[in-house]
Amino acid sequence: MSRIGRSPIPVPQGVTVALDDYTVTVTGPQGRLARRLPPGISVTQADDVLNVARSDDAREQRALHGLARSLVANMVTGVTQGFSKELEIVGVGYRANARSPQEIELALGFSHPVVVDAPDGISFEVPVPTRIIVRGIDKELVGQVAADIRKIRKPEPYKGKGVRYAGERVLRKAGKAAK
Repeated sequence: MSRIGRSPIPVPQGVTVALDDYTVTVTGPQGRLARRLPPGISVTQADDVLNVARSDDAREQRALHGLARSLVANMVTGVTQGFSKELEIVGVGYRANARSPQEIELALGFSHPVVVDAPDGISFEVPVPTRIIVRGIDKELVGQVAADIRKIRKPEPYKGKGVRYAGERVLRKAGKAAK
């Protein structure tokens, strides 16, 4: 049996969980998330604990068991604490400017500034012009928005200029060798 799928998910105070067929809806102080689980995976609630179970030991069910448990646990964490992802901007003249919590303007060496709009449930924060913080309650959406921002100007291997995750190491290449 899956070691991850077997572990129970504690439900903190102030969080309500609604189970309807294959749909799990979690509501908390930060907001509300809903997700449809794959067929054969079921969630049961006892006291303040959620348990994820699978219908049989088929290969596909075993693969989805731990995934479904992690998704539900991330929903509970998201509505209580939320998630954030930090990005760093490296390069001369490269900077970010917050127009609003829902919109940032990036100067990344292009002939024009790049404007990024946040989808519903995501907010941006720019504490300094070279750092962007993406916040939200849906872990998958926070990671996707951060990846989309990074994709605008990936860190290049020669000087390391571009947008990278905080703490990310960029493998550097040697430049041209002199004759």
